[in-house]
Amino acid sequence: MISFKSLSRKEPLDKVVIHSLDCSLYQVSIIRGDVEELVCDAHGKPLKARSVLELEALFEGFPVHAMVLRQESAYDEMINQPVRAGSNRMEVPVGRNRLGYK
Repeated sequence: MISFKSLSRKEPLDKVVIHSLDCSLYQVSIIRGDVEELVCDAHGKPLKARSVLELEALFEGFPVHAMVLRQESAYDEMINQPVRAGSNRMEVPVGRNRLGYK
């Protein structure tokens, strides 16, 4: 894990991944090179929000190459389907709306 406060606004981030955990619960991780790290708050807890836009706004002013919303469904498990051979991960690009940058 890496704390949000320790991220530099000068060091480029390859990708910011907003993880969709539930209907309105999201966590965020960053990817630099081949390493993906969960971002935590000042208390060492995973950074979470109730809105994708809230997390998007936190990264305004950061040099981010790509920002995506990632979802991995547990639906197959829930309806007693066999385990898939491949991943059902879906990533959707998130627009950079300049929501929190002044």
